[in-house]
Amino acid sequence: MAFDGFVVSSLADSLRKTLVGGRINKISQPEPDELILTIKNFDQYKLRISANASLPLVLLAEETKPAPITAPAFCMLLRKHLNSARIINVIQPDTERILMLQIEHLDELSDLKTKWLIIEIMGKHSNIIFCDSDWKILDSIKHVSALVSSVREVLPGRQYFVPKTTDKCSPIETKALLAASSVDEGLFGSSEWEQVFGKETCSSDIEAAWDAVRQKPMPLFKAIYTTFTGFSPLLAEELCSRAGVDGSRPGEALSAAEFSGLLDAFIDFRNATLSGSFTPRIFYEEAAPKEFHVFPISIYENSERFTTEILDSPSAMLSMYYLEKDKSSRMKQRSADLRKVVSSAIERTTKKADLQRKQLADTEGRDKFRIYGELLTTYGYSCPEGSTNFTCLNYYTNEDITIPLDSDLSAVENAKRYFDKYAKQKRTASQVKVHLAETEQELLHLRSVLESMEYADGEEDLAQIKKELTDFGYLKFHKTENNGKKKAKLPKSQPYHYVTADDYHIYVGKNNYQNDELTFHFAEGGDWWFHAKQAPGSHVILKSKGVEPPEHVFELAANLAAYYSSERTGTKVEIDYSEKKNIKKPNGAKPGFVVYYTNYSMIATPSVSELTLLDK
Repeated sequence: MAFDGFVVSSLADSLRKTLVGGRINKISQPEPDELILTIKNFDQYKLRISANASLPLVLLAEETKPAPITAPAFCMLLRKHLNSARIINVIQPDTERILMLQIEHLDELSDLKTKWLIIEIMGKHSNIIFCDSDWKILDSIKHVSALVSSVREVLPGRQYFVPKTTDKCSPIETKALLAASSVDEGLFGSSEWEQVFGKETCSSDIEAAWDAVRQKPMPLFKAIYTTFTGFSPLLAEELCSRAGVDGSRPGEALSAAEFSGLLDAFIDFRNATLSGSFTPRIFYEEAAPKEFHVFPISIYENSERFTTEILDSPSAMLSMYYLEKDKSSRMKQRSADLRKVVSSAIERTTKKADLQRKQLADTEGRDKFRIYGELLTTYGYSCPEGSTNFTCLNYYTNEDITIPLDSDLSAVENAKRYFDKYAKQKRTASQVKVHLAETEQELLHLRSVLESMEYADGEEDLAQIKKELTDFGYLKFHKTENNGKKKAKLPKSQPYHYVTADDYHIYVGKNNYQNDELTFHFAEGGDWWFHAKQAPGSHVILKSKGVEPPEHVFELAANLAAYYSSERTGTKVEIDYSEKKNIKKPNGAKPGFVVYYTNYSMIATPSVSELTLLDK
């Protein structure tokens, strides 16, 4: 995912055009690492800022999130200083993944003051930092002490400065970016400038950087993104592609003409950034978003495997691409405890099944004890007393067999001992088979619950999974008091609902309870049921509309059943399907488990292409 410096440049350009001059009307902190600023500037905008380590984001969002009842301390500090404050500028230093919001407000004495809200979009180092006009840190959404970072502390009272990337050069100077965006660089004194932004990059530095690119003993595209800030591996490869140069070759192998073409392509990127010529776009492989950028990317644009959707703004691009990923990330965080419970239960049940299989294997040779007993009963009269073994004819194989004996027992008593041993192992085998079948069913159930967590996309889905775990004893039920108030009920979890181009509706269960509901209460006799063969996964119901659906609709439903199964990473998945009337639920079976004796099978490819998701 190419959330590089040029994508941040497009964000800075978009936010300047939208937010500069607007006033901050509301501040909320819906997550420990996320802010939402409501800004009025002709229209009302919601600026969403996330410092989530796995999914940092800055964008203008259409939807908001519910704020906690008690606002965190960082949110309260921002409200104190920034309520009704005006956004003056949005600045990006060099082409770093940093945005600086310059904000004016009136203090307690009605004097005009300047503050800085700094957003650093740097993966696990992402942060939101609040500074005064002298760049002293007032607070941050994440505190970074010297124990965590030896390069820079992010703590109240420390001086803020832009973390400089080691041995990297900016392709565009900060002053050039400010000038292009009509930001008054006179806001900064020369000493303050160097303190905050570091040594200014000049054209000679860029020339020296390109000389370094040519000399680095590595592929050219890698030399580019390790030399210049703002370049991701994807954009470095695109730069090489536009110049008609093989990015896998080392820079020293370039001819003068190739190097000149590379510089021309570099200048094109630079000029497009300075002029704000961005075209946000998402590249799709089938129906799934594969990549995004604010510049055309030829490896995707020129491939038949990918389709391109151009968006109006970088915020729209990031919203479409990231919000589903962010939602999934948040749900995984919220389901972490449930995953731990289920994973521990799976591990424990697997060990139990292994032990039972070993017990069963130990009883597989029990028939020899029965044969020993029978032979001793038949021929024991000729066995001398005190013998430690006895050799006789085995009439089952017509071969001689030697039977070990307890010398303190007679032949008849040895026979009884072998018969007792055979009977005991037979009883053990019978009981272990029953217990092993129960354990294997329990293991399948747990794996199906774990699989259903992959499809949970709301609190109501997790609540249904939690209820299932509680009903089957994996979680303890805790009755909590709520000051006499009724706890608000979550909305009922709903299945995925897809529709084909020819208006056939397909429903996918997200968990075991929902699978039962779909199959035995929602589906009708003539509807079709699909499921991955012998693999945890969702029940898929194809509504038949009272007629036989076309063959391609069966294939689309089978593809869905493969996609919503534990086999979705494969290329070919065997799917069983049958009319709903053929699907039965045994008495006492766990939720989601069914039997069927009449079915068809087909090989499907996990995919949601050619289908429209109506709702979740």
